[in-house]
Amino acid sequence: MGARVIQLAEARARRSAPETQLAPLDDASEYQERFHFWCGASGQRYVHTVYDLLDCPEVPAANFLLVHRDAAGHRSVLAIGHLKHQAATLNLAEIRHRGARLGANEVHVHLLAPSVEERRIVELDLRAGRVDCDASERISATRH
Repeated sequence: MGARVIQLAEARARRSAPETQLAPLDDASEYQERFHFWCGASGQRYVHTVYDLLDCPEVPAANFLLVHRDAAGHRSVLAIGHLKHQAATLNLAEIRHRGARLGANEVHVHLLAPSVEERRIVELDLRAGRVDCDASERISATRH
């Protein structure tokens, strides 16, 4: 497990910035850094917002993936789940605790499943699929 030096002034400035507005993105590579698609076994694509583990904001009840991204940019999924707490601070604490234990350095959050049942369905679909939609390797499958 690696360590990272955090500049407190920078972290405070990032946290005090309004979270409701996304800054405009300059090019397509910034979209790839901020958003990532994961595919479920059903073939459904789920868009996730990507955060650094330490910079992740408070999160409402949502789906998440804890990911380790290596220096070459390869992503390995360490955990897939959904958050259940009504308090966003408890969800953030759960994500950071589990992420730190597993060695994650990214959190991928899917916010588009509105109910507990739908979040559970998304979680099970992603667990069964675990396919990176943006990877150059594609898996071919046929339906019978």
